[in-house]
Amino acid sequence: MDGSKKPDTAPVLILLGPPGAGKGTQARMLQDRFGLVQLSTGDLLRAAVAAGTDAGKAADAVMKSGGLVSDQIVIDILRDRLGEDDCAQGVILDGFPRTTVQAEALDVLLSESGQRIDAAISLEVDDDAMVERVSGRYTCGCCGEGYHDSFKRPTADGTCDKCGGQDMKRRADDTVEAVATRLAAYHDQTAPLITYYDANDALQRVNAMGAIDEIATVLGRIVQRMEAA
Repeated sequence: MDGSKKPDTAPVLILLGPPGAGKGTQARMLQDRFGLVQLSTGDLLRAAVAAGTDAGKAADAVMKSGGLVSDQIVIDILRDRLGEDDCAQGVILDGFPRTTVQAEALDVLLSESGQRIDAAISLEVDDDAMVERVSGRYTCGCCGEGYHDSFKRPTADGTCDKCGGQDMKRRADDTVEAVATRLAAYHDQTAPLITYYDANDALQRVNAMGAIDEIATVLGRIVQRMEAA
């Protein structure tokens, strides 16, 4: 980590990786362990709309018209969220940025408060293995904890280990065809971020084909090095 980042600013991490790489699961584990706040684009949009913020109202109008929320609206929502007290310990961005244009806009936003991206962590996986991973995954509808038919089953079938909920959900688009389309979109649009953050000395590569706990240990070491720097 270079000396350009102010020592009193909260760390900012980005998790990169294709569908099924485990970004959401690992972000929640880092949040629980280190007090970092996971910021998912979808959650941010829904919360801003529900709160009726100016940016939320703008996003709501666009979505109701069937359009795509602009990068500027997402940046405005993210700016509002980063200003809340719970983000003082640091944040993990999950699902944003997706393009180099968004990454550049994010850099500008963070510079307003003297921050920068501390680490853009690329969770590296084998595309062929993603079909099994994605088709077998499901989540608790109550708390969002993730599970998998093969890799991470709850202790009691149908009951969440974390909250005890029994409303398990699977995404309708977790099919072979849909996953192939999403992987192609990732490689076309999001993978260039690896080059972008590598050029900015922020990229860290992590083999994400191992066990969930093993990957979490590696990510934890990265966070610990950031906190010690």
